[in-house]
Amino acid sequence: MSKDKNDDSINSRSAFVNSGTYLNPSNNGFAESLRSKIYVDKSELISYTNSVLRTQQKFVCVSRPRRFGKTMAAQMLVAYYSRGCSSKKLFSNLAIAKDKSYTKHLNKYNVIFLNMQRFLSNSDDIEDMKAEIKDTLLDDICDRYPDFYEKVKSRKADYILDSLYRLTGIPFVIVIDEWDCVFRVSKIDSSGQEKYLEFLRIILKDQEYVALVYMTGILPIKKMGGHSELNMFDEFTMTNPRELATFVGFTHDEVLPLCSGYGMDYEEIFRWYNGYKFAYVKSVYNPRSVVAALLSKICDNYWSSTETFEALSVYFKMNFDGLKDTIVQLLTSEKKNINIGNFSNDMVTFKTYEDVLTLLIHLGYLGYDFNTQEVFIPNKEISSEFENAIRDAEWHEIINVIRESNNLLKATWGRNSDIVANIIDKTHNETSHIQYNDENALSYVVSLAYYSAKEFYELIREMPAGKGFADLIYKPRKNHLDKPAMIIELKWNKSASTAIDQIKNKNYPQALSDYNGNILLVGINYNKKTKKHECVIENSQPV
Repeated sequence: MSKDKNDDSINSRSAFVNSGTYLNPSNNGFAESLRSKIYVDKSELISYTNSVLRTQQKFVCVSRPRRFGKTMAAQMLVAYYSRGCSSKKLFSNLAIAKDKSYTKHLNKYNVIFLNMQRFLSNSDDIEDMKAEIKDTLLDDICDRYPDFYEKVKSRKADYILDSLYRLTGIPFVIVIDEWDCVFRVSKIDSSGQEKYLEFLRIILKDQEYVALVYMTGILPIKKMGGHSELNMFDEFTMTNPRELATFVGFTHDEVLPLCSGYGMDYEEIFRWYNGYKFAYVKSVYNPRSVVAALLSKICDNYWSSTETFEALSVYFKMNFDGLKDTIVQLLTSEKKNINIGNFSNDMVTFKTYEDVLTLLIHLGYLGYDFNTQEVFIPNKEISSEFENAIRDAEWHEIINVIRESNNLLKATWGRNSDIVANIIDKTHNETSHIQYNDENALSYVVSLAYYSAKEFYELIREMPAGKGFADLIYKPRKNHLDKPAMIIELKWNKSASTAIDQIKNKNYPQALSDYNGNILLVGINYNKKTKKHECVIENSQPV
């Protein structure tokens, strides 16, 4: 029979032990994070995990993109719970030290830390991987308990863990990093995937020795036949991170003082790396890219090519029906309503373009608004990845539009209305698959034609202005105030002059009352009979 399992018993028996590789690791991984030049305190995550210890909510699966701090969070939990180290000094100045549960659970549990990517890389197949996990755990356990080996050497992993629990009376906190690597690396090995899920279910589900399981990965838990073998987990994903949203990436309140401390323009950091949003947190940044930009003093694309980029490019090439139209729409800074409910949580099972877009949400290439159920491209860094993927997929018509957009912008600045009309004609022809029969479709095409304007301008759609709503306002960014602001009014089968008159009569320039530079009034009309665009461009005096 097991010894007394109440919390007081755990605390009284939890003297530190020698650290191991997988059983009760040291706190070196988290200490390295704390020594880094930039560290943002996310230790209050421990308050949540403490609150679910040994409850029905003790199974926690957190999925988020690479470079969003998954491993750091896992190492933090190891440092906090592991009996293989004393971490009081590490946490003494962090937010969790003020939590009432802090000392109760600090370094009081047998911790198992498994990075599944390492095991998979060193194994021939899933059976070999399962055996390797068992053998390495057994080696660590027997280093601490030498007499334990003969008793359990031929038994399965769950029996070994249960036996150790009954010997010590101390339950396990099990931390699994890269849990989903089997589904990302062995994409088509469905038999191996099922064996892997069964292995996890056996060692985790309904086991008395489990106090907490914290799993991290990129993908949500795989569904097999409409259900999951690991249905005991609460999932915190990029579509709905729930109450753990503040731990997904950096927040506005964390990034703003960092920009000030490192002398970086907050608006540029915002434009490059912000854009993810959740029900509880409206502004989330890619943490790894923010750190790289602050340390280098350069905003750039730090999202290097990996397996996830391959996914972006490969699925573009597949071109599921509706995918290209949606991607082009997203490139114009618009949003798209999609159904994420049919996604199978792997990288090969796709029935519609919506499944592909849902995968891109989990990979971090798209943001998702839970309230409106819309996807969008979150920031400039990700936009550049989409441009790369479009080139790799050889979407020549879209590539041509992006290239031509620079010429369109120059022609607009030069008030060359004929060239502007001609380039928009070309854009329309390149995207002729788009249903083009109202001002909304016209807005879509014009926004795409002005794609390169995003570098210099903030685009505001349907902006309240004067006595109405301006269709498109391009307001110069702080670093590009030498560029003229642009107010674009669109008409369908009327005239470009009518559009200019509306801008003036309804006083749309009033929307730019905080801007002191030159303003261009741009009227664009599509003539249904000639199937041509017309353009008029005038200068407006500053408001």
